[in-house]
Amino acid sequence: MQGTRMRASLGAIAVSAGLVLAACGSSDDGDASDADVSQTKIGIVIKGLDNPFFQHMEDGINAEQKESGADIEIQAAADITDTAGQADKLTNLANQDFDCYLVNPISGTNLIQGIAQIAAKDIPIVNIDNPVEADAAEAADATIATYIGTDNVAAGKLVADQLAELAPDGGDVATVGGIAGDVTSAQRIDGFKEGLADGFTVVQEVAANWDRQEAQTKAETILQANPDLKAFFVANDDMAMGVARAVAAADRKGETLVVSVDGIDGVASGDIDAAVAQYPFVVGKMGLQACEAAALGETLPEKVDTPIALITPENAKEAQEAFPEPPGDYDNPFEELLGR
Repeated sequence: MQGTRMRASLGAIAVSAGLVLAACGSSDDGDASDADVSQTKIGIVIKGLDNPFFQHMEDGINAEQKESGADIEIQAAADITDTAGQADKLTNLANQDFDCYLVNPISGTNLIQGIAQIAAKDIPIVNIDNPVEADAAEAADATIATYIGTDNVAAGKLVADQLAELAPDGGDVATVGGIAGDVTSAQRIDGFKEGLADGFTVVQEVAANWDRQEAQTKAETILQANPDLKAFFVANDDMAMGVARAVAAADRKGETLVVSVDGIDGVASGDIDAAVAQYPFVVGKMGLQACEAAALGETLPEKVDTPIALITPENAKEAQEAFPEPPGDYDNPFEELLGR
């Protein structure tokens, strides 16, 4: 599916590969088409499956495994806040015999102990969705073979652009983030604030721990203090649905807009006014493909941005029908590395 771009009907959709290459083996042989991917063994640690985003990511990993026949073991955290439990799972896998490791850390540092063990054995590590903190990786003497995930700053900016279309006169805005200090949440909010048009003012910023009920409660408090609030920007779809409930309960629907990262179904139902969709299925699929290629000695792009798409009421149904894949082709450098 490499080499083409999304259809314009879904707004701005972007994918890019980093130009700098990270060494994880020799690529003198060109690609891995003549190698046996089914002989590769890959250890995988992902975030908690209590969140549908990571369920779709696991689905993408499993879909690629069915195609390639790779021998994989997936360990998931108990939930999306289980930093210690997730670290223990990677440490356990690091003591086993794998050709590559695929990691989706809860925080930028919680998997560093296991990553250091893996790096000491010179086994490639592929990082998806949430980046390993660069300084921590360097301290662990670990080189991440590639990072694959959403450009969260770009996603936030794309939401801000759409808000300017929906509310050309501007107004006061509040942001609702995930866990305080979370890199992903911070990048989305930073991108949104950077992209805000003149006339908008961020009057309050809160963290709701990726929780729908907490987001609803905090939005209710914000609305009481700011009865003329023009919009909420929310860092994920589950929290956005909680915020949408608060807006409806305050009889502000249509007056206080709700825009978010993710939320195809919420836009289709009319609860969310616009969203930028990510594709965790693609993140998972590409992640396993990257690990397969690394295990076979291929050199990977340093960074690959996975697709994002602007979702509005006009294209939400099309996006629903295509999900968990984007409704169009996208660049995938790992397909070429695997000789597909």
